[in-house]
This record gives sequence, C-alpha cells and structure tokens, in this order.
Amino acid sequence: MSKRDYYDVLGVSKGASEGEIKKAYRKLAIKFHPDKNPDDKAAEEKFKEAAEAYEVLSDAQKRQRYDQFGHAGMGGAGRGGFGGGGMNMEDIFENFGDIFGGAFGGAFGGGGSRGRRRNRGSNIRIKVKLTLEEIAKGVTKKIKVNKYVGCNPCNGSGAEKGGFNTCSTCRGTGVVTKVMNTMLGQMQTQTTCGACSGQGQTIENKCKTCFGDGIVRGEEQIEIQIPAGVAEGMQLSVSGKGNAGPRDGVAGDLLVLIEEHNHKQLTRDGENLYYDLHLNFADAVLGTSEEIPTIDGKAKIKISEGTQAGKILRLKGKGLPRLNGYGSGDLLVTVNIWTPQALSSEEKKALEKLRKSENFKPDPNHKEKSFFARMREYFTD
Repeated sequence: MSKRDYYDVLGVSKGASEGEIKKAYRKLAIKFHPDKNPDDKAAEEKFKEAAEAYEVLSDAQKRQRYDQFGHAGMGGAGRGGFGGGGMNMEDIFENFGDIFGGAFGGAFGGGGSRGRRRNRGSNIRIKVKLTLEEIAKGVTKKIKVNKYVGCNPCNGSGAEKGGFNTCSTCRGTGVVTKVMNTMLGQMQTQTTCGACSGQGQTIENKCKTCFGDGIVRGEEQIEIQIPAGVAEGMQLSVSGKGNAGPRDGVAGDLLVLIEEHNHKQLTRDGENLYYDLHLNFADAVLGTSEEIPTIDGKAKIKISEGTQAGKILRLKGKGLPRLNGYGSGDLLVTVNIWTPQALSSEEKKALEKLRKSENFKPDPNHKEKSFFARMREYFTD
C-alpha cells in the first residue's frame, strides 16, 4: 500500500510555515489520541500517520529532501523507522509529547510512565559507493557497522537484577512539576528531573559489563535498501540503526552518504548519460551503424551519410531512472570524427585526388553549431 502525501495527511499546503505544520499536527494528534479513542485501530493508525508526517515536515533537511524526491528520497527516514515498521507509540510520546502542553495530563509528560525521558543514541554516518548499474536498478546492501549496541547481561538497562530504585524526587515520573503564583494566577511548569535525568529511576547496582551505561561496543550487519536513481552526495537515513541509546534508550539513525564509481565509458549528468562516439572519416561520409554501450547492455544506432562532427544523437529513455519513479533520462551520443595521423603513400594519393573534388570543399554557407546550441535544440525538442 502506497503512503499518502505528508502534506495531505496534515491538511496543509506545500508552502505551510513551521507553525502551521505544528498546529495541524497537534489538532490531528489530539483528535486521534488513543486516550480519546480506546481500542480503535483506525484512529491509532491515523495517530501514527500524523506523527510520521510531522516528523519529516518539521525537520528542514528532511522536508527539503521529501519535497524534491517524495517518499523514495526518504530512504527509511523517520525516528521510528518509517518504511520499515513504522513509529510506535512509545517513540511518539517520547519525541513529540511536549507539543501538546497540558492536553491529556500525564499521558503527554504530566505524570504517567510516558513522561519518563529516554536517552537517544547518536547518529552514525557511513559512505556507500555504487556503480551506475546499481544506481539504475536500485540495490540492497548488507554492511557491517561498528557501533554501540545494547548490553546483553542487563538487557540495556545498565543495572543488575533488582538494581533500580524509584527516584524519590520525581516519584518515578521523570519530571518535576512546579506551581507558581503570578499576577495572572497560578502557572504550572514541568521540567526534566535532575536527580534521575528524566529516567524516573536510579541505579543501585550497576551492571559489571557496561558499568551502568546499558550499551557496549559491538557490530551489527545492517541491510540498506537504496532506491534507483540516487546521486552522488545524496544522504539517506535508516532509522533506529545508529548507536543504541544509553539505559534502554532510543537508538539513533544510520546516515548513508551516496558516492558513485566512475563508469568506464558513460558519463552522468542528472538522469542523462553521455557517450563520446569516435568515427573514422569514411564512416562519417558514407554512413554506417555502430554498437554503443548503455547502462543495461548495448544498442545499435544508425549513422547517416554526411554526419558532421559534434552531432548529438539521442536514445530516449536510455538514461537513469528518476528518483521519484516518473520516467528516465536519455542517453546522448556525441559524434567525434577521428582524423588519421599516419597514412600510406597510396592513401595520401587518394586523398589528394579527393580534396580537389567540389564535394570535399567546405560549404561557405554552412556554419557548425556550437555545443551549447546543439544542447538547446535537444532540450527544446
């Protein structure tokens, strides 16, 4: 099932401001909140869908990438693993709970276990080098990543069995509520508990393996799905595959920077590919057929009689696929005439006769078009 457009999900225009996006998300999240719609799976899915849309559109970099490439460009972006499992309720309350202010009381940071802070692991950035063939079709890469993983002996908690105490300052909520009397009346504020760093618990007996951190150095083989049409310098995000968060926290993201191997024969410019075809003088005059490389094999093209140097031939749709999934670029073949540098005496005599012919004299009315003029013709064709 294809994802809905994030702007449609929130009911805002593509030019919506940060404030409009936040307001639209708050309205939807309150409407479909689980506390207002108990045991309603449809409402729960809409609640998650709105959080997914807000997670992307509220982040300037992710929003720019989404505007340019759509869902394909997100590459699994999203703190909860969008495109690979979806954001769960705990992630939503952890990451976006503060947007609701006092709505729903403890459920959004006022008093329940959902108010407890979960530490987030740091992101990891890696580089993946792709061939043009891999870029043309899309590829799945399995890569071993050295990173912080959850500690097995303590299951990532940082404490040995029975080693936790409820924080006496916040009484396990992870937040401290203060009420102040002002000229406008009483005002209530909430801050993260400093005694337990928002955990709601303090460790009595630290794990002897991770020394209370809940994380250790390890290695994980991660499968990365790279869509067709990516380009050099593009960055994809695989959610939840970065460093594990301390003390059973939320894992960071794996950021994948795309690099390209240079192709031996083809040159890339966006979705278009370019190839330099070198013809001998006789083939250019008499016409011929040539086999040229493409991204998925070879193609035979016809060279007309009297083809001039610099002529550009277009093979429509033989370029790279566009990342948004709509069509492909072209393969542009530039004709170059090879001038021989070493001739036999017989060849020289033959050419001496030919250059006296009227047909071999340049046409004074013919003006060779510049490369830029030929490119303008191509793009306005």
